[in-house]
Amino acid sequence: MTRCAADVAPIRAEPHDEAEQVTQALRGEPLRAGERRGGWVSVVTAYDYPGWIRADALEPGEGELLADASGSPVDVARSYLGTRYLWGGMTERGIDCSGLVHMAYRRLGRLVPRDADQQEEAGLPVTEPRHGDLVTYGEDEADHIAFWVGDGRILHSTGRDDGIGVVEEEEPASLRARRRKLVRL
Repeated sequence: MTRCAADVAPIRAEPHDEAEQVTQALRGEPLRAGERRGGWVSVVTAYDYPGWIRADALEPGEGELLADASGSPVDVARSYLGTRYLWGGMTERGIDCSGLVHMAYRRLGRLVPRDADQQEEAGLPVTEPRHGDLVTYGEDEADHIAFWVGDGRILHSTGRDDGIGVVEEEEPASLRARRRKLVRL
C-alpha cells in the first residue's frame, strides 16, 4: 500500500502534466499503486477512482482518509463558501461540484463516489427533497450536482463565467431546466 506524501497532488487522466486533472489526492490518503511509467504511477483511490500521479507525490504506508469535521454534509459544504471552482479539485484552494459533495461526506467519515453521475447512481431517488438531499443536472447523464438547502435554494460549486465557485443561491433557471433527479445519500 502507498499513500499521498504531498499536501495536494493532482491525479491525471494520463501520465503527463498537461493531461486533465480528474481528481486530487490529499496528504496521507491511501492509494493502490500499479503501473509505473517514467516519473508517474497509476493509482486507484480508496473510492475506486483511477488515474496517474507523479511518483514523487507518493510514500510507503497504509494511509487513512481524514474525518476532521462534525455536523451535517451541508454544514461542511458551507465551510467551502467562496472557494474558487477547479475541475477535479477537492480542497479550499479549488473544488468542483462533485468534489464538494464528496468532501462534505468524506470529512464526516463517510466515503461516497467522486463524480456527479456516480453520486446520482449511489443515491436513493426522492420526490420531495429535504435539506441536504442532492439535485443532479444534465442531459444523458448527470454532469452537475448540488445540495438542496430548501426554499428553492441550492449549495454548489459552479464554474460559471462570472468566476463564482462555491455559492449558496436560488436554483438558477438554467440549471432548473436541466434538472435530472433528486437523491438522498
